[in-house]
Amino acid sequence: MKMRSSELKAFIHKHSPLFWYIPEDKKTEVSDELLVETILNHGTLQDFQQLKDLMGEEYISSIFLGLKGRKKMNYYPEIYNLFYLYFTKKHA
Repeated sequence: MKMRSSELKAFIHKHSPLFWYIPEDKKTEVSDELLVETILNHGTLQDFQQLKDLMGEEYISSIFLGLKGRKKMNYYPEIYNLFYLYFTKKHA
């Protein structure tokens, strides 16, 4: 299991209802991919900003832009489009 900072664990705990299907004692063990997907799909802009501060924009961008096949389909189409434009145009 990857070590998580106490700040990131607190962030996940604060957003615990978004991970309703994961047992409480396993929530801080979610993959970075699932964490990013959940916050982008269901979180607020402020949640995204906080996640960026905790994980780093470059890392989140690499997770998002590295998506293949089915994993892309886990995002709502409008969310995928928004963040695709954000991550590709921001650094153009």
